[in-house]
Amino acid sequence: MEIGLTEAMQTYAGGLGILAGDTVHAAADLGIPMVVVTLLHRKGYFRQKLDAAGWQSEEDVVWPVAELLQEMAPRCAIEIEGRQVQVRAWQYEVEGTSGYKVPVYFLDTDLEENAAQDRALTDHLYGGDQHYRLCQEVVLGIGGVRMLRALGYAEILRFHMNEGHAALLTLELAYEIAKQAWDLAYEQVRHIVTLEVQQLIKPKCIFTTHTAVPAGHDKFPLSLVHQVITGYRGAFAELEQAFCPDGELNMTFLALDNSHYINGVAKTHGKVTQQMFSKYDIHSITNGVHTATWATPPFARLFDERIPGWREDNASLRYALNIPKREIWGAHRLVKEELLGLVNRQGNAGFEPDIFTLGFARRAAVYKRAELLFWDTGKLLEIARKAGRFQIVYAGKAHPGDTEGKEVIRRIHEVKAKLGDRIKLVYLENYSIDMAKLLTSGVDLWLNTPMPPLEASGTSGMKAAVNGVPSLSILDGWWGEGCIEGVTGWAIGDNHDGGTEGRDTRPEDADALYSKLEMIILPMYYNEPDRYTDVMRHAIALNASFFNTERMLAQYVSKAYFK
Repeated sequence: MEIGLTEAMQTYAGGLGILAGDTVHAAADLGIPMVVVTLLHRKGYFRQKLDAAGWQSEEDVVWPVAELLQEMAPRCAIEIEGRQVQVRAWQYEVEGTSGYKVPVYFLDTDLEENAAQDRALTDHLYGGDQHYRLCQEVVLGIGGVRMLRALGYAEILRFHMNEGHAALLTLELAYEIAKQAWDLAYEQVRHIVTLEVQQLIKPKCIFTTHTAVPAGHDKFPLSLVHQVITGYRGAFAELEQAFCPDGELNMTFLALDNSHYINGVAKTHGKVTQQMFSKYDIHSITNGVHTATWATPPFARLFDERIPGWREDNASLRYALNIPKREIWGAHRLVKEELLGLVNRQGNAGFEPDIFTLGFARRAAVYKRAELLFWDTGKLLEIARKAGRFQIVYAGKAHPGDTEGKEVIRRIHEVKAKLGDRIKLVYLENYSIDMAKLLTSGVDLWLNTPMPPLEASGTSGMKAAVNGVPSLSILDGWWGEGCIEGVTGWAIGDNHDGGTEGRDTRPEDADALYSKLEMIILPMYYNEPDRYTDVMRHAIALNASFFNTERMLAQYVSKAYFK
């Protein structure tokens, strides 16, 4: 549904889209024969505006589609509510380190021959109501398969669904097989897709779920499904009870039922997902980031000099242990100065380069618990007095319909006013790819405080690790695997191992966070900078060398794609 390839193409909302983009870049580097299908999102996600009180408003982002993408000649048609909807594709090619290219096709319904409501279906990412979302998923799932066929992709070995948004492709694949049989029949047959036919597509499909949050699993009432999906003429009538047992179509279950390989995106998430969907065999492949994309220029130059070939062999970053610590610190200072320049220009914050800087940037969703750091502002001020000064930079968008998420941003602005100059705090507006590159690399510590076990993976800390920035995080998602205490970063509290659902752990988690800051991290940074730089070096050598999309894709290839 979303993909983040460049800053100029506003087709992503958060980490899921950035992960998709990083995956494509890695596929191009590795020469994996892959083709990618998504929606165009002509008006983007949105441009975030924050007023003085921290209230978020949204503006459309109209990006230059024709300048960045190549329009393809083939068209395909789908049916929505009895109307024929024409779909075209725009191509963007991602080139890897060896010159291999992976095509990405953006589906677009903004064509003159379509009705006005259908032309708008590929305008907004995660916009509109349930009806709009289901129509979009028809374009992506059914239209995606048909467009691939129109473009000449007749023999695709595997279809990889990321989240359930594309799950309708399983119906289209089964319909293709059934229609071939109907067309070859010597006598008239009922045009019904049977369970036996549906099972034939299972070896072709792979499903990755990226969320442990119920809102991430789309469900549509059967009445709406009947209203919108009219092109199959009752062909799936016999399977309706199997796919819609409670009078609704759950896209996650549709994908689960029709996939031969299913996985979560971290080891802990795999266990949580197995508990959620106990009748299925759930595997885990931990996410990664595209190292060459997220290494800032000072670190890329340092790696080029000290670890030649690191772009082609991410695992070789383990040799970062041989890089002199002063060179890592020097590269970090360059990035930090650039970040603080942005912070002081946009936020008029007066941040200082010699002051310890914490960073927190991600979607402003309640389960991310962005406010945990401010659980006890009195304690926070005491830590700043006793252990050493620090300054804090935040960023992140709330979904336009997420009132609670918007309240989180507003309350952080209230805290900013309360802290004043005693602890400088800024909330940067309109978080983006380019801003993320600076934030994850320019701070001294990356903070992550999700409500366990709701963080599926998280990748921002991986981006930080590429640039030698250690994390202080709840042991959820990827950090349960990436944290070696005091070596690659620090944990907040214990490994809850999924045992906190329904219990408010904020008081104990805040205490653990404050304790690490006051007793370990700030004293090390100010009094033992050599030790702190050693943690930075290990973050690169142990985490950046493993938590990358090169390793991740190699696991998909061996476990799912060609198995």
